[in-house]
Amino acid sequence: MYNQKHYLRILILSLLLGSISILWAQDVPALPKINIGLDSAKNPTDVNTSLQVLLLLTVLSLAPALMILTTAFTRIVIILSFIRTAMGTMNIPPNQVVVGLSMFLTFFVMAPTYRQLNDEALQPYLSKKIDWNQAWDKAQPPLKNFMMKNTYEKDLKLFLQIRNEQPKNRNEVNLLTLIPAFVLSELKTAFIIGFYIFVPFLMIDLIVSSALMSMGMMMLPPTVVSLPAKLLVFALSDGWSVLVASIMSGYS
Repeated sequence: MYNQKHYLRILILSLLLGSISILWAQDVPALPKINIGLDSAKNPTDVNTSLQVLLLLTVLSLAPALMILTTAFTRIVIILSFIRTAMGTMNIPPNQVVVGLSMFLTFFVMAPTYRQLNDEALQPYLSKKIDWNQAWDKAQPPLKNFMMKNTYEKDLKLFLQIRNEQPKNRNEVNLLTLIPAFVLSELKTAFIIGFYIFVPFLMIDLIVSSALMSMGMMMLPPTVVSLPAKLLVFALSDGWSVLVASIMSGYS
C-alpha cells in the first residue's frame, strides 16, 4: 500500500512538472509598444495638426466644467440630492447612482441642442467645409438658445451690468457673461424645487412626532417611524417617475 501511494505521488508530480514545462515552452504573445516623441515639422500642415491636437486636449480637460455649467446637470443633480436628504436616506441612493442618473437625464435634455450643434458646426468642421472660427460661431447659437430659455432676466442683467455690456439682441450676448447667469438661475430653480420637495416630508415628520408625543413614546426616535412612512408614501405615489417628469417638463 505504501509503494502504491508513493508511485501515485511521483506520477502526479511528474504530470504537474510536465504541464509547467509545456506552458513555459510556449511563445509569449508580443505586447504592443507605443512611442511618443517630438520631431521637426516638415510643412505648415504638420504645425496646424499639432496645434489642433493641443487644442483638443485643452478642450477635453475643460469638458467636465463645460458639462456641469452649460447643461441641465447642475439643476438635476441638486434636485436628486434634495430628495435624498428630505427622505432622510443620506447615502441611499449612493452618490454614483445620483450622479449617473443626473448625467443620463442631462444627455436626454440636451439631445436636441447637441444634435443641432453637431449638424451645424461639428460635422462641417470635420469634413473641412468650414474652418475653426466658423465652426465656433455656428456652435454658439444652439448653446446660447438653450441657456437663454433657462436664465432669469434679472440674473442676466446683473452680469451685463458688471461687465458694462449692452447687447442689442440675444445673439450679441457674450458667452462668458451668459454662463454664470445661467448657472445662478439653475441654482435658484433647483433650490425652489428643493423647498417644494421638503414640504411633504416635513409634514410627515411633524405628524409622526406629534403622534409619538401624544402616546407618551418620547424615548422612541421619530425617524424610526417617519422613515418607513416616507418611503411608503414616496413609493405609493410613484415618486421617482413624478420627480423625473417634473424635471423634464421644466426644460420643454
